[in-house]
Amino acid sequence: MGSFQIEGGHKLNGDIHPQGAKNEALQVICACLLTDQEIFINNIPEIIDVKKLLDMLSSLGVSIKKISNNKYSLKADNIDLNYFKSPSFKEKGSGLRGSIMIVGPMLARFGKGYIPRPGGDKIGRRRLDTHFEGLIKLGANFRYNKEEKFYGVESKSLKGSKILLDQASVTGTANILMAASLANGITEIYNAACEPYIQQLCKMLVNMGAKISGIGSNLLKIEGVNCLNGCQHSVLPDMIEIGSLIGMAAMTKSSITIKNVSWKNLGQIPDVFRKLGIKLTKQGDDILIPEHKNGYEIQNYIDGSVLTVSDAPWPGFTPDLLSIVLVVATQARGSVLIHQKMFESRLFFVDKLIDMGAKIILCDPHRANVIGHDFKSQLKATTMVSPDIRAGISLLIAALSAKGTSVINNIEQIDRGYENIETRLNNLGAKIKRV
Repeated sequence: MGSFQIEGGHKLNGDIHPQGAKNEALQVICACLLTDQEIFINNIPEIIDVKKLLDMLSSLGVSIKKISNNKYSLKADNIDLNYFKSPSFKEKGSGLRGSIMIVGPMLARFGKGYIPRPGGDKIGRRRLDTHFEGLIKLGANFRYNKEEKFYGVESKSLKGSKILLDQASVTGTANILMAASLANGITEIYNAACEPYIQQLCKMLVNMGAKISGIGSNLLKIEGVNCLNGCQHSVLPDMIEIGSLIGMAAMTKSSITIKNVSWKNLGQIPDVFRKLGIKLTKQGDDILIPEHKNGYEIQNYIDGSVLTVSDAPWPGFTPDLLSIVLVVATQARGSVLIHQKMFESRLFFVDKLIDMGAKIILCDPHRANVIGHDFKSQLKATTMVSPDIRAGISLLIAALSAKGTSVINNIEQIDRGYENIETRLNNLGAKIKRV
């Protein structure tokens, strides 16, 4: 298990290109299972979660070629259905949350899809009911082995249906969408997730020959086709890394430029950071964050009440950035209430920030009140453990701004979502050592 040693107090400066979006990459990689033709995907991030998914698909029989850095070809023309019975599949599938998205494509093309209970972040309950209820409505038979914690769906022929999702699950929408693309008849998905990553998956499927309307809305209409073709696809820049870099620049009083961010797909992210008092400028498709020499001040509501930053399904603010907003608020002028609605364990990492000297009141598992230091009191270096991807990068941001040398253990969690992060930040002037 690796660690980061971070020497805090150094300002960053320069340009940085965001990696490809983790959440989109996992979806579009799974979409290769819908066809026996070759798929080319560009801007795939070189992160642990993606590598694990590619390794599992390779064992399943997908031919995977790395064409260049971040560009791969995938061809699922020799799938071994017996692999589902192997101990290797149970081990690899259970170690990755994104593995759930192979179920829909496999069911649609081969009539069966299986998966062990997926792993991933320890941020609270992440049920799979939405996925399987949707697939059942398409005509799948569902079974679950409680002893082995193994899920399965089978069907000789999927049939289009009207499906109302009980929650706007991104991965649930992706799974049902992929299955419906090869079902007989028309499927309507109500309360569908409409994140840019789902829009990207829809556009990729359309390029493969799928018939999808309502892209970008929460009502998707899919007219099933008999087969799908190969295509080329490019993954968007990762909005979560972009938000992480904005917060990192402000917290370390640094001036950096984030290149080619795809502004039109950032949603509320720039505005939420502006509400924290962070200045950022649009320069073409880049974001410039100037040095905040005098700090940044949180904006209260018009009536003077304390600002609340909460998460919501798109186009609401993404829950993946609440941890970053929280840590950035620890050095702001003023206070803010962070309301994490979707996951009940995601705020538990604040005890580590409190150990560093942050003023945070954890009201309950979903809410934390942050009183900013206004840079009058620097956070203190400490040793800590990264519990999940986003908490990990938040602790790294705190360590970069802290006085002294901090140690973050279990950095595999950070590596799951951020590509070669220490090298890229060291190029901007950070002092991070991987141990």
